[in-house]
Amino acid sequence: MLRDLYDGVPGIEMIVVLSADGLRIARYSGDPDAADRVAAACAGLQSLASAVSQEIPTSDGDMKMVLIEMNGGYFYLMAAGPNAYLAVLSDVRCEPGRMGLSMADLVARIGPHLTSPARRNGQTV
Repeated sequence: MLRDLYDGVPGIEMIVVLSADGLRIARYSGDPDAADRVAAACAGLQSLASAVSQEIPTSDGDMKMVLIEMNGGYFYLMAAGPNAYLAVLSDVRCEPGRMGLSMADLVARIGPHLTSPARRNGQTV
């Protein structure tokens, strides 16, 4: 399914599925070490986004999606189920609206399979 996303949206460089604590669950394309670094960075980013969302009076405090535009491309992070996230790095050919819809479609289809159990002290709880 990650390959379907990769093949369906031009410009994708890397797709990473990660747990809330920043561990890579799966990846498609890109260097495995880079995918581990992206997963670790995403843990902090999703935590920051959730904290900021709590400052919006009408928000439930849950992070849905983060989009960062940078020189040369985009970074997308989307909640994909309990304790799981979907991250995508793309070049500038990728259209953000199309990517958001494609990621949301993927999450809706396989979100329950992307769930990561909570861990405490390295053990599943």
